[in-house]
Amino acid sequence: MTGVRVRDDETFERALKRFNKSCEKAGILSDIKKHQYFEKPSDRKKRKLNQAKRRLRKKVQSRKR
Repeated sequence: MTGVRVRDDETFERALKRFNKSCEKAGILSDIKKHQYFEKPSDRKKRKLNQAKRRLRKKVQSRKR
C-alpha cells in the first residue's frame, strides 16, 4: 500500500502530487484499469503475444540504426 506522510512545511497539494507520483511508480492505476473489466484468457494471451512482437520489432529497429 502506497502512503505519503505530510511534512510540517508542506502544502496539501504538494503532498497529493507526491502521492500520485508514488502510485504511478508502483503501477497501481494501471493495475486497476487492467482489472476493471474481465479479460478472457484467450484475449490476454493474444495481447501478451502482440506486446512481445512489438518489443521484438522495436529491438530490431534499434539495432539497424
